[in-house]
Amino acid sequence: MATFLYRLGRFAFRRRHLVALFWVALLALAGAGAAGAPAAGTTSFSIPGTEAQKAFDLLEERFPGSSADGATARVVFKAPAGEKMTDAGNKATVRKTVQELSDGSEVARVTDPYQGGGVSRDGTVAYASVTYKVSGMELEDSSRDALEGAAEDARDAGLTVEIGGDALQAVPHTGTAEIIGIGIAAVVLVITFGSLLAAGLPLLTAIIGVGIGVATITALASALELGSTTSILASMIGLAVGIDYALFVVSRYRAELAEGREREDAAGRAAGTAGSAVVFAGLTVVIALVGLSVVNIPMLTKMGIAAAGTVAIAVLIALTLVPALLGYAGRRVRPAGEKGRLLGGGRAAKKPQRPNMGTRWASFVVRRPLAVLLLGVVGLGAAAVPAASLELGLPDDGAQPTSTTQRRAYDLLSEGFGAGFNGPLVVVVDARGSDDPQAVFRQTGDGIKALDNVVSVAPAAPNKAGDTATITVVPDSKPSSVTTEDLVHDIRDAGADIRADTGADVLVTGSTAMNIDVSQKLNDALVPYLILVVGLAFLLLIVVFRSILVPLKAALGFLLSVLAALGAVVAVFQWGWLSGLMNVEQTGPVMSMMPIFMVGVVFGLAMDYEVFLVTRMREAYVHGEKPSQAVVTGFRHGARVVTAAAVIMIAVFSGFIGSSESMVKMIGFGLAVAVLFDAFVVRMAIVPAVLALLGAKAWWLPKWLDRALPNVDVEGEGLRALDEKRDEDREPARV
Repeated sequence: MATFLYRLGRFAFRRRHLVALFWVALLALAGAGAAGAPAAGTTSFSIPGTEAQKAFDLLEERFPGSSADGATARVVFKAPAGEKMTDAGNKATVRKTVQELSDGSEVARVTDPYQGGGVSRDGTVAYASVTYKVSGMELEDSSRDALEGAAEDARDAGLTVEIGGDALQAVPHTGTAEIIGIGIAAVVLVITFGSLLAAGLPLLTAIIGVGIGVATITALASALELGSTTSILASMIGLAVGIDYALFVVSRYRAELAEGREREDAAGRAAGTAGSAVVFAGLTVVIALVGLSVVNIPMLTKMGIAAAGTVAIAVLIALTLVPALLGYAGRRVRPAGEKGRLLGGGRAAKKPQRPNMGTRWASFVVRRPLAVLLLGVVGLGAAAVPAASLELGLPDDGAQPTSTTQRRAYDLLSEGFGAGFNGPLVVVVDARGSDDPQAVFRQTGDGIKALDNVVSVAPAAPNKAGDTATITVVPDSKPSSVTTEDLVHDIRDAGADIRADTGADVLVTGSTAMNIDVSQKLNDALVPYLILVVGLAFLLLIVVFRSILVPLKAALGFLLSVLAALGAVVAVFQWGWLSGLMNVEQTGPVMSMMPIFMVGVVFGLAMDYEVFLVTRMREAYVHGEKPSQAVVTGFRHGARVVTAAAVIMIAVFSGFIGSSESMVKMIGFGLAVAVLFDAFVVRMAIVPAVLALLGAKAWWLPKWLDRALPNVDVEGEGLRALDEKRDEDREPARV
C-alpha cells in the first residue's frame, strides 16, 4: 500500500498539470450537470414493510385519483377579537378564499370549513384543507404563489390567516454560520502550519471535493429522488473530512521536508504514509455511511451513499490533487518549523527549549494512566446519563420556528381543535373479504370510539366499490407524544380482533403513524447496524494495526463518545438545556434517525483520529521504540495535527447548527459534540492511557492470524526498504 501510494504521490507531483486539469474538468462537468438539473425538493418518505406504508399503498390502489401522495395545505383562519368565524362577513371571506383556492390547475380538491366540520366549537378558528394532484417536490411555484395570495387577500379582509402542511415547505438553508465555520477552520490551519499558503491548500482541495460531490448530487436529485437535506449533509461531512485528510498529507509533507528530503520525494512519502492512513480512515467512514442501507429506509440509504461518495472523493483528492498543488506551490510551502514571511520572516524558527504540548501531555498520561482513564470514563459516563431518557420521533410543523406560517398554523389548530388535531390518524379498513363491509366499517368505528385518548372518530368514507373505507381519528394528545403512540398500538390491537372476527384488515396510516413506524424500524435496526459496521471496521483495523486489543479499545471508546453525544442531544433538544443559545424554539422527541445516523458518521470520524494518531505510535513501535515511548512519539508528531483536525471538524459541524431545518441543526450539534468528546477525551486521553497500561500487549497478534492477514504496510516499511535499495545502487562497485 505505502509503496503504491508513494509512486502515486510522486506521479501527481511530477504530472501536476495533468492531475489538476482532470479535477478541474470533473468539477466543471459536475457543475454543468447541476446547472441544468431541477432543484432538489422535499424528501418523501417510503418505509417498506411497515403497516403505515402498506395502508398508504392500499389507499392508492382502492381510491384512484385521491392523490394520496399529493401535497397538502391547511389554510387556518382566526376571527378578530370579539367576533366568530360564523359571522356573515367572516363566512363570506372564507368562502371567497375557498373559491380562489379551487381555481388552481394542480388542485385536486378543497374542503369548505362550513360543510366539512372545519369550525372550532367556540367558533373562533376555522380551516380549509387543500389537496394537490402532485407531491410537494413537484408542486409549481405558481401554485404556491396562488396559495399565499389567497391567504393574503383574507388577511386584508381582517382575518388572521396561516398556512400549514407540506405545500409551502421550503428548501432548508444553513445560514451564515457555515461560512463562520470555514473561517474558523482557516484560522486554525494558519496557526497549525504558520503559513498562509500551506493553510489554504486543505481548504481549497476540500471545497473542490465538496463542490464535485454536491454538484453531482444536485444533478442526480431529480432522477434519484434525492431530498434537499441530502446535499447539505454530504457537504457537512465532505467538507470536514476533506479538510482533515488534506491537512494530514500537507503536515506529513512538511515533516518530510524538515528531514531534508527533496520535494518530489517528500510528496511521495506523504502520500505513502499519511496517505495510507487517509485511505483506511476514509474506508471506515464509507463503511459506516453505506451501512445505513441495512435499515431499509430509502431516504436514509440515499443520504448515506451520497455522503459516502463525497468522502471517497475527498480521499482521492488528498492522494492526488494535494501532491499536485504542493508541486505548484514549490518552495512557498516550507518545512515544518519554518514560517512564511507574513508570519515569521521565512527563516527557520528557533528550536523550542522544552518539548511541545503533545509530548508533555503524553508523558503525563504515561505516568498516570489509571487516573486519566478513570477520569475520562467517568466524565463521559456522566455526559451520557440523559441518553437514558431518549425519546424518538420525527419533526412536524410543531418543531418549526415560531416565525414561520406553518408553526403559527399548527398553534392555531391546537388552540381551536386540540393538540391531537395536528396529527390525525387515518384508519384504512379493507373489507373486500367480508360478507358485510358496512357492518365491518361500523364495528371498527365503534371499537375505536371506545378507546382512551380519542377526541373524535369521523364516519367511515368508503370507496366506489364499497369494499374499503377510511376512518379519520383525532387523538387527544399531540402527534409526537407517547400517548398518541400508545393509541396507534391500541387501534392496531383492536384491528387484530376485528380481523379474527370478520376477516377484514384494519391498518393505521397518516403522517403520525408513519413517524411512529419509522422510529420503531430505526430502533429495531440499530443493533444489527452496530454489529455490521463495528464488525467490519474492527476487521479492517486489525489489518491496519496488526493487533486485537487496539481495535477493540477503539470500538469501546467510540461507544463511550457516541453515548455521551446522545446525552448532550437529549439535554438540549429534549430537555431544553441551552435551547436559547442553540435557537431551539420547540423541545420534543429527538429525531428518530438521529441515533443511527450519528452512530454511522461518528464511528467513521472516530476511526479517523484513531488511525491517524495510533499509526504514528505503531510506526515508532515497529521501528524499535518501547511501548510507552512510542505513545509519546506518536503524540509528539500527531497531537498538534489531530487537535487542529478536531477543531476544524467541530467548527464545520457547528456551522450547521444555524440551519433552518431542525434535522440538520440537530445532526450538526450532535456531530460537533461527538467529535469534541471523541477527539479530546477518548483519543487524546483514554487511548494513550489504555496503551500505557497494556504496554507491549497492546500490539499482540496470534502468529497464525499474523500470517493470514495481508500486509498493507501503513507504517511505510516498504519505503525504508526502497531507501536501502537506492543506497545500495548508489555505492560504487568494488574492484
